[in-house]
Amino acid sequence: MTTRKAPGDLRSARWFAPDDLRGFGHRSRMMQMGYAPQDWAGKPVIAILNTWSDINPCHSHFKQRVDDVKRGVLQAGGFPVEMPGISLAENFVKPTTMLYRNLLAMDVEELLRSHPVDGVVLMGGCDKTTPALLLGATSAGLPAIYLPAGPMLRGNWKGKVLGSGSDAWKFWDERRAGTISDQDWVNVEAGIARSHGTCMTMGTAATMTALAEAVGMTLPNASSIPAPDANHPRMSAECGRRAVEMVWEDLTPARIQTREAFLNAITVAMAMGCSTNAIIHLIAMARRAGQDVGLDDFERASRIVPVIANVRPSGDRYLMEDFFYAGGLIGLMSRIREHLHLDAMTVTGRTLGENIEGAEVYNDDVIRTIENPIYAEGALAVLKGNLAPDGCVIKPSACEPRFLRHTGPALVFDDYPSMKAAVDDEDLDVTADHVLILRNAGPQGGPGMPEWGMLPIPKKLVRQGVRDMVRLSDARMSGTSYGACILHVSPEAYIGGPLALVRTGDLVSLDVNARTINLDVSEEELARRRAEWTPPPARFERGYGWMFTRHIRQAHEGCDFDFLETDFGAPVGEPAIF
Repeated sequence: MTTRKAPGDLRSARWFAPDDLRGFGHRSRMMQMGYAPQDWAGKPVIAILNTWSDINPCHSHFKQRVDDVKRGVLQAGGFPVEMPGISLAENFVKPTTMLYRNLLAMDVEELLRSHPVDGVVLMGGCDKTTPALLLGATSAGLPAIYLPAGPMLRGNWKGKVLGSGSDAWKFWDERRAGTISDQDWVNVEAGIARSHGTCMTMGTAATMTALAEAVGMTLPNASSIPAPDANHPRMSAECGRRAVEMVWEDLTPARIQTREAFLNAITVAMAMGCSTNAIIHLIAMARRAGQDVGLDDFERASRIVPVIANVRPSGDRYLMEDFFYAGGLIGLMSRIREHLHLDAMTVTGRTLGENIEGAEVYNDDVIRTIENPIYAEGALAVLKGNLAPDGCVIKPSACEPRFLRHTGPALVFDDYPSMKAAVDDEDLDVTADHVLILRNAGPQGGPGMPEWGMLPIPKKLVRQGVRDMVRLSDARMSGTSYGACILHVSPEAYIGGPLALVRTGDLVSLDVNARTINLDVSEEELARRRAEWTPPPARFERGYGWMFTRHIRQAHEGCDFDFLETDFGAPVGEPAIF
């Protein structure tokens, strides 16, 4: 049993307690803001790291929700201080929020290191925000609890339930095919996102908040509470109360984020029908925590854990609101208990097994049993071959079964603008058997690995009724996307990976069951092409982008910066305070 801290052991006391000139400066400046010594003296100072902004719809309720967190901190005898973090608005930030995930992680780490705080409540939810906040908090090493933004309400159009992202792609193809009108399209726009909160499909936002819970960094069932539900402000206040207790208990991320905790997250990801982006973020998070987790761990789980969450896009009907009311993540985890490390510690101070004890499922169609899954294997499959020596990923649960084994000619695009122009050309020489390839869109080439991997079906094929075909890229795709998309090809084309050597007309062979992806070209020919290849021009010449391209890891390594990773097994600490 860990001994509880005494008030004099608080980290914040190093700023406020000393009877010297520096202590005088710290106390007087707090008093300048209207606080009195009774507000902070002998109390844990809890940072509330808020990623609200006026242009982030996923977090638009955080402006009010932070008051619920403060209420909880005060109730537990702590002193709350709200601090701003960079707000990564998925829909608006270009070229991609992935370019700035590590920037937010650095922001969090340095904010926590440099201020007189003892613990932190991390407020996030939009795709890259969850891993970024946890990356930074892990490296800072202070007691931390994650507060998920929660999914938005179900969309609606003409009595049909709409799912964010997934139905956008679906109806866009229908508009391109001429089967819905311009006014229909405007009405879909107005009905698909009708409240604050994150995407309500099993996209990256819902995936990553669930995996934060599976790792042990949220309160039980916090990850899927709908953002407008009254449960959400109650959960937010409880996060504040619990953060104070975690400080007294010295319950840091290092005590929670073990290798077993990350294996739990991988297991849950497979059962949920997770976003493909889960692989990159979880690997980065594990490595920051000093845990050796990689693609092989995902591959092992994918063979034994079926998809049991019937939530779009892997599922055919339900959304996150349905998932929560069917029992939420603790309900799902109760059905895969035999695959979980139940003794893993969580932010509650209890084990995962204790947290899910007595959990129930209230709708067996939303959260299936292992005996009645929606897909017999896990949501993701890791493929390797001469096109992707370090691996790539496909979401077989969300693509047409006929493409799980396929050979077709490549149609290659070197950049996004040329691809976009070509797919709208009704004279494009393409069939449904082609393999569309977009390259130079990886971590360095994108830059930042944008969500371009769900290449649009060429318009001429859309008009013929084609709705899926094999697409291959070193980019990512939105977690709300679907289809036979092979992503995260590593190493990327921009640095000379084999994808850079493919030519239009080459045959590409895919076999998901065998976990292979190969280019049917001789090694001699590939060697000749490699000798002729020249690197593309630099993406950046200054600033953050310059630093990004020189230090970003490849997709199979989690796309963290090389100078921020923690050596496996090394302790995560903090520097001396001057």
